[in-house]
Amino acid sequence: MAAAGSAVGLGNIWGFPTQAASNGGAAFVVVYLILAFLLAYPVLMAEFTLGRHAHGNMIAALAKVSRNGTQRGLGTLVGIVGIFTASLILSFYAIVSGWMIGFGAAYPLEAAGASATATWLSEFGLLRNLTLMLIFMILTMAVVVGGVEKGIERWSKRLMPALIVTLMALSIYVLTLEGAGKGLAVYLVPDITKIWSTELIFKAMGAAFFSLSLGVGTMLIYGSYVSDDEHLPSLGAQVALVDVGIAVLAGFLILPAMYVAAERGVVIFNEAGGLLSEDTLIFVVLPALFDSMNQAGTALAVAFFGLMSIAALTSSISMLEVPVAFLVERFQWSRFKAAVIATLIVTAMSSVIVLNFDLLFGLVITVSTRYSQPILGLALCLYAGWVWRRDILLKELAKNELETEPTLFMRWWPWYVRFVCPTIILAIVARTIF
Repeated sequence: MAAAGSAVGLGNIWGFPTQAASNGGAAFVVVYLILAFLLAYPVLMAEFTLGRHAHGNMIAALAKVSRNGTQRGLGTLVGIVGIFTASLILSFYAIVSGWMIGFGAAYPLEAAGASATATWLSEFGLLRNLTLMLIFMILTMAVVVGGVEKGIERWSKRLMPALIVTLMALSIYVLTLEGAGKGLAVYLVPDITKIWSTELIFKAMGAAFFSLSLGVGTMLIYGSYVSDDEHLPSLGAQVALVDVGIAVLAGFLILPAMYVAAERGVVIFNEAGGLLSEDTLIFVVLPALFDSMNQAGTALAVAFFGLMSIAALTSSISMLEVPVAFLVERFQWSRFKAAVIATLIVTAMSSVIVLNFDLLFGLVITVSTRYSQPILGLALCLYAGWVWRRDILLKELAKNELETEPTLFMRWWPWYVRFVCPTIILAIVARTIF
């Protein structure tokens, strides 16, 4: 549940549906589903397997499978970049997540008559952005300080069911509203001609990769916490299915809600006829829909932004865990000290972004998610497929297998992660650069 919580975040409930809406609707969904299991699941298994084998952080895991000093040195570099990238992603993630908290609190305050406070919470501003980011980072730290069992696992078991129930309830309600059918048709009826669009395929690749939190070592860390008694291929499949399932379920809420808003007079298309950008859809279109629904809109808004905040928190916990796990293992610090130091560092990074928002916000997102994350994923595949001795890899995979003969997964995955995954990721990186 904790690993699934790490995978499920704003990328599933905000990013995937809005990208689907902007890139052919059902055509994007079909390509995304295919790539989630052709690319994301094999890379996820690389992180899980490396993590459980080493029972340590990314640097320790890559060092353990290395065969010489050069490989260990490169592994250390990859691990350091992974820790920095996880912190960088969290630094902008905390800002957006703070906005979710602000919008969620603004609606009941407005209903209670505190209009000035509600306006402050929902309008872009330096002090507001810093305050909400700090609140979110404190919430994240509070969970991580509790440790794996008493913090991360305990809260994941509470937050994930709450997220799923809220998402299903909101989806069912929105589907009863006028205009929802148009959004549902866009989401479920694919335009076959768009499926072969190169642009759509590469965007779906990126979405599949980002939605499972791959490349930065979060899944490797959770793999290091997995018992040797667990069957890893099944565990990985469960995490991938939960992640993809929630992304697909979120589409049944976001796309119909957009067309319900359009039915009520809210603008959802730009002058060129394309859908408005992702941030506009979440922070302008949906609030306009909620405002048009009076008291029901207030309840719906609180539930929706509460849902987004829960999704954000389950992912931010895992991102903060990456530097915390390194500090605990490398320097033997207490978890409390490591969590506080890591939180202060990420908060400082996030504050710099807030203070230079126009210059840094988009740049940080691009560098961390479009470049660093895929390149790190490529490095993990190369270590799992080429550096790690094949016999030891197969022995790790064979733990808790009931069959004495190699399973289908054990026969295809080592070759797949060795050749196919690096080729696909290289294509993504080359497409991004050129």
